[in-house]
Amino acid sequence: MKSIKVMVNGIPGRVSSVVARHVLNDDRFELIPHALTGPEITESECNIDASTIQLILPESREQAISEIMEREGAFISVDFSLPPAVNSNAEFYCNKGLPFVMGTTGGDRKLLEDTVRSSSIAAVIAPNMAKQIVGFQAMMEYAANTFKGLFNGYSLEIKESHQKGKADTSGTAKAMAKYFNSLGTPFSEEDIIKERDPETQKNVWGIPEEYLDGHGWHTYTLVSDDKTVRFQFTHNVNGREVYGKGTIDAILYLNEKVKEGTKGTVFSMIDVLKGA
Repeated sequence: MKSIKVMVNGIPGRVSSVVARHVLNDDRFELIPHALTGPEITESECNIDASTIQLILPESREQAISEIMEREGAFISVDFSLPPAVNSNAEFYCNKGLPFVMGTTGGDRKLLEDTVRSSSIAAVIAPNMAKQIVGFQAMMEYAANTFKGLFNGYSLEIKESHQKGKADTSGTAKAMAKYFNSLGTPFSEEDIIKERDPETQKNVWGIPEEYLDGHGWHTYTLVSDDKTVRFQFTHNVNGREVYGKGTIDAILYLNEKVKEGTKGTVFSMIDVLKGA
C-alpha cells in the first residue's frame, strides 16, 4: 500500500507536534519534513522524535511549498496553527490545490467553508478532533433538532477551561450553546465562562498540574426555574493525544475522498465518524 504523504503545519505548536508524532509512528503515512509556522517563530527547524522538521515562515511559504509540491507530488496538509491564520492559510491551501484538515479554531468560519466550496479541493474542517466529544455533540444536535424547547424555563451555565495559551473561546462550547438554545435555554456565547488562569485551574477546578499546559475541561449545568431539578454534562480531556488520534482518522477519510475526485466540498468530523 502506498503511504499517504502528510504535511503538518503549526509546528512547533503542541497539538501539531502530537499529530506529527502520530503520523511518524504510523506506517500508513509519510511525514513531509517541512511545516508552515507563524511569524513569531525564530527557530528554523524543530525535532519531532528523531526527525528534523524544517520550519517555513509566512513570507517564504509560496516558493517553499511550490518546491515541495514539485518534489513530493500530492500530499494532505494538516493545520493546527493559530486563529488569526485560519482564513489566510485556507486560502493558500485552496490556491495551491492542497486538500487539508483544519483543526485550528477561530477565524471567519463561514468564509473558511466558502473558500473551500469555491475551490478545486476538499477539506475536513472541525473545531474539535476528539471523536468521542464530536459524537457527544452529535447526540446533542439530534436532541436539539428533535426535542425543541425540552429545557424551557431552565437556566444554563457553561464553563470551559483550556491551557493559558488558547486565546479563543472553545469552539465546542460555542456549538453546545447553540444546541441548548434550541432546547429552550436562552444563552449567548459571551456568557460562556472561560478559564485560562493556571492557579485557578489547579486549586479551584482540580485539574492535575501536569496537564495545566494541555487540557480541555467542559461542564454544562442546567437548573430548573424552581431549583428542584439539576442536569450536568461534563467532558474532561487531559493532554492532547485524543486530538492526534482523531486527526489520523480525518486524514484517512479525506485521502479516500481525494482519490474519489471530490472537489469543492467541506467535510466535518461527523462525516469522518460515519465513514470510519
